[in-house]
Formats: sequence, C-alpha cells, structure tokens
Amino acid sequence: MNVTKSKVTKPTKLKYLGFGFWKDNKDGRWKAKPHKDSIERFKRKLKQLTKRSWSVTMDYRIMRLNHVIRGWVNYFRMGNMKEALKKIDKHLRTRMRIVIWKQWKTREKRIWGLRKLGAPMWMAKQSAGFGNHYQAAAKTTGLHHISKEILARRGLLSCLDYYLN
Repeated sequence: MNVTKSKVTKPTKLKYLGFGFWKDNKDGRWKAKPHKDSIERFKRKLKQLTKRSWSVTMDYRIMRLNHVIRGWVNYFRMGNMKEALKKIDKHLRTRMRIVIWKQWKTREKRIWGLRKLGAPMWMAKQSAGFGNHYQAAAKTTGLHHISKEILARRGLLSCLDYYLN
C-alpha cells in the first residue's frame, strides 16, 4: 500500500491542520483561515449542543457551548474568520431562542416570558400563536427580544466577540 502524505497543489485547495488558505488582494500575501470542513464540523458540534430534545439545564448547555466556542476560536485565532463567525453567531442565537421557546411549554408561559423581556402584549400573543412551529416562532419579532445581550447576561459567549477580543 503506497500512501503519500505530501502532494503538490494550489494553496487554495490545500487543507493543513484544519486551515485553508487564500490570497489577499491588497498585499498579495497568502493568509490562513479555517477550512470549510473545519467550519462545518464546528457548526455540527454547536447544533448537537443546541438540540431541543437534549434535556439539560440552560446553565449546563451554555457551559458546554462556551467550552466548544473558546476551544475552536482559540485554535483558529490566527486565521481570518470574521464573516464566518458572524453567520455562526446569528444561527447559534436562533437555535438558543428555539431551546428557550421549547422550555416555555405552554402558551401562557410563552406570553409571560416575552412580556418579561419587554415585548408588548399584542406581540407576545402573536408570537405565542406559533405554538410548536419552532423555526417560525424563532424568526418572529417577539422572540428577538431574547437578544444577544440577554444571552450574554445568561453567560453565553458570542463567537465573534470572543474572536475580536
């Protein structure tokens, strides 16, 4: 069996230790970024940790998410990944809203939760009307009262903010 570990290829097609490479048009230098496969694996891990059916406390879920976020961002910190992390952050917040929506089991509890977050009564009732249509409910204006700041107060790290600091 003849297995070679090295090959000659274009840098844009190369994957090395989870990194991909791209050429910066401004200065003509090659720069590193997380490879698309690494980004997809990170998204799958976040998806696994934000499953609605995983019945753990919110504190434990956030703790696990923060471990994964810190580890992944610290490993790929030297790469350029601002745009990818913006998208991942947005998607992660939507999934967290869905988890919270599922935890508020009844219509009354959902209205109560949205009112507590500052949503007007009409908006809370409208959002609660989506029932168990989680994706539709997560995209309503009412559920957007569960903002990045509220999730941060609860302890959830923002991937992008952690990367930029």
